[in-house]
Amino acid sequence: MQRNIKLSVPFFMVKDMEASLNFYCEGLGFKMTNQWTPRGKVEWCWLERDAVSIMLQQPRELNAEPLGRGVTICHQCGDALALYHEFLDKGVFVKEPFVGNGMWVVSLQDPDGYRLEFESLTDVPEETTYSNWMKK
Repeated sequence: MQRNIKLSVPFFMVKDMEASLNFYCEGLGFKMTNQWTPRGKVEWCWLERDAVSIMLQQPRELNAEPLGRGVTICHQCGDALALYHEFLDKGVFVKEPFVGNGMWVVSLQDPDGYRLEFESLTDVPEETTYSNWMKK
């Protein structure tokens, strides 16, 4: 049987497109591959890095509710710790990695409160923090 559903892409509403593009492109290394600029500035865009895509849109009118509360996107990676160091080198605030469910978990939040996790398999014991693991 041929698979029908082939891709899921997170679609985030953002308060400040410029801040979000800086976070995702400069901080996390995504590239903008498509955009909608009806009034001369980006109001919607498609970002890609490796096999992952994200859509961002800044609505013309924002309500007062927090945008990202309760939303987490988990990215399965080859080496989450390499991404941790890359993000730190770019000045992105990243929580200390830990091992959960047999994976290193690198967790951070975007400017609108969406939680992003980058995870990779490991045989390091559960709940080990990166700093404790580095001491060994």
